[in-house]
Amino acid sequence: MFDSMKPKEFIGFSDFDAPDSNVVDTCIHCGLCLNECPTYRVLRVEMDSPRGRIQLINAVNKGHLSLNDESFQKHMFLCLDCHGCESACPSGVEYGSILEAARTQANQVGREPRGIKIANRIMKHLFGNPWLLRSTAKMLRAYQRSGFRDLILDMLPERLRLMEGLTPAISSYFIHPKTMSHVPALGKPQYTVGFLSGCIMSVAFTHVHEASLRVLARNGCEVHLPKDQICCGALNYHNGDRATARTWAKRNLVAFDDPKYDAIVVNSAGCGSTMKSWADLLQQDPEFSEVADRVSKKVYDFSEWLAHIGIQTPPNKIDARVAYQDACHLRHAQGITAQPRDLISRVSGTTVVDLDQPHLCCGSAGVYSAINTDLSLQILDEKLDSIESSHATHIITTNPGCQSHIAAGLNRRNQDVKIVHIAEFLDAAYEGSDI
Repeated sequence: MFDSMKPKEFIGFSDFDAPDSNVVDTCIHCGLCLNECPTYRVLRVEMDSPRGRIQLINAVNKGHLSLNDESFQKHMFLCLDCHGCESACPSGVEYGSILEAARTQANQVGREPRGIKIANRIMKHLFGNPWLLRSTAKMLRAYQRSGFRDLILDMLPERLRLMEGLTPAISSYFIHPKTMSHVPALGKPQYTVGFLSGCIMSVAFTHVHEASLRVLARNGCEVHLPKDQICCGALNYHNGDRATARTWAKRNLVAFDDPKYDAIVVNSAGCGSTMKSWADLLQQDPEFSEVADRVSKKVYDFSEWLAHIGIQTPPNKIDARVAYQDACHLRHAQGITAQPRDLISRVSGTTVVDLDQPHLCCGSAGVYSAINTDLSLQILDEKLDSIESSHATHIITTNPGCQSHIAAGLNRRNQDVKIVHIAEFLDAAYEGSDI
């Protein structure tokens, strides 16, 4: 497939953060990953499948392809990094680890696509500065609620209108650890947990955070939001900016390394996946490798933790036909599938239905939908079709990206279906409120 001669101006992988050739070699090219890959399902291009991208990585390893080759950049960054192929792989190839390492290598030599480069720079300055993030969010909220929004949308090109429509609505108020650092348990405390406030969650999904905190408190958890925490760095990590991800991981490790915490609870699947990877991210750091290993072992997804401790049965019924949508970084990256479903089944009055192929990605994938909007929406269409055929009144998920992306798609199709986070669903069952 590739010329055996090394290309001119060859740029290969460096020693640090390079894809592990041993992992690359575990791929037997069987092709069972193909139909589990969202980009391959739409494009039917071999290089836009996990097997094809592994071939590209192997070609760089062998000197047949350079990091500055356009095909490497295009196909490596067109992946959603959903890890769906890992669940299907009979050889146990840790595809996500080599994909993210390959992206890191491209980032290190400045050969990532322009959209990724811009996104990484924006996130580095915005998400790493909580004050700037909140200030920007306030301006975006003012725009979203202004009478000029429709006028501005009419002036935008179609692609920018689509991108704008995928932007989550900014909350009326924000959750900030320096103003909400502690939520007491209802009744006698049984557990003490740390809670990630995050970046986008803290300004656009305040309602999810509040529901999460109430459910945790109701189930005997004394919740602490460390004031010095910042963005977990998940989006940077997945896009190849490991330098920023490491810097933020260290700041968070200092904030969360407290022996009083029985767990560190995260209600965003992508964030939880990254935080559980901190030990790998910092394994060669002499100062932080030990604390990273210690803290990452305490990280639990919200649903995972509640299933672990056993929840009080919610007293109120919810009369709804619900379907659970697996978040990729919960199902495939963390291996959590049964726990959310078990929690949902604890709510009486609810009819639970299955989506067709609930394991497939919805197309959100962090900043992917903003950079590859057209392809992202094509991937979303398959998810919306399965929702429509299920006749569900509510979709339950565990990740903000999925929640906002699917909500935008449902709105675009005028489907009368509501998507909620599992924390909101459980909270409504405890409080007796509508969802």
